[in-house]
Amino acid sequence: MPPAGTRATLASVAASAGISVATVSKVLNGRGDVSPTTRARVQEVIRQQGYVGRRPAATERAAVELFFQGVLTHYSLEVVQGVLDAGAAAGVDIVVSSHPGAAGAAGPPRAASWVRELIATGRRAAVGVTSELAAADLVALSQARLPLVVIDPINITQPDVTSVGSTNYAGGLAATEHLLALGHRRIAYLGGTATASCNQARMHGFRGAMEAAGAPVPDGYVLALDFQYDSGLIGGAALLDLPQPPTAVFTGNDEVALGLIEAARARGLRVPEDLSIVGFDDTQAARLSSPQLTTVRQPLREMGAVALRTALRLASGEKVDSHHVELATTLVVRGSAVPPP
Repeated sequence: MPPAGTRATLASVAASAGISVATVSKVLNGRGDVSPTTRARVQEVIRQQGYVGRRPAATERAAVELFFQGVLTHYSLEVVQGVLDAGAAAGVDIVVSSHPGAAGAAGPPRAASWVRELIATGRRAAVGVTSELAAADLVALSQARLPLVVIDPINITQPDVTSVGSTNYAGGLAATEHLLALGHRRIAYLGGTATASCNQARMHGFRGAMEAAGAPVPDGYVLALDFQYDSGLIGGAALLDLPQPPTAVFTGNDEVALGLIEAARARGLRVPEDLSIVGFDDTQAARLSSPQLTTVRQPLREMGAVALRTALRLASGEKVDSHHVELATTLVVRGSAVPPP
């Protein structure tokens, strides 16, 4: 067993299993000339020690892992397109996968197994989208020297993890100031995942604008569920059934806004005549909704492209100027927000 805090190696695995390094190598490479008993013993030692192997030398055509959690949304598809476009321009293959995340983590052995598989299949780097990673995942990636870039991370607080996002606070501020300028004072925030840094920044932008305008935020006017359509239905019902419901709602993303529109329709309310709504993202859904959504645009495709290019720079041994990059947001005014009735 290697000393605590040190990286497991082929030699340490071989010593613990009581066999040669060559035999361990055969097991890792899937060779058939190893007895089932020996293979099982080696695999158990690998699991116990969290061995992940080393990143292979660059091949002629690099591959990058693009992983998600949960279902793909309009937001996700825009980011994927940005990564794919940048990958095509750079001559890099993009492999899309699902990652169980911190909630489904089983500790270092599972993390090491995941990273070991990435390395064995020739990945040069990994890009995560709104993903929740356990500490063991970050340790395994670091030990294997496999670069990681995360877009809109959920719970990653380590300052040395490279991430890409947008000016979420400024976007939340602009959305709320627009509703205030229309004359609304009873404004609510229906956000996404509470622990997501992007959601927290948008919510703080909302509160900052309300405080600056001297507009109170009553109890029950700030909700955080997740970034799904159903959250708009559920959270919208909670807001609209309050004794004094809001006249306007700023939502954490466009999909939540669409759910909120349906929650209003189910109660006989019209958007925007009875309820004004501002979304976030400016996905295709914002342009296809009825009415078309006023929303905060974040450059999702460019965020994906920046993440991919940054991951490739790290894989080439380059240093980045900043561990966190924020791209500018802009307010797009359409038809879902008007002065209050």
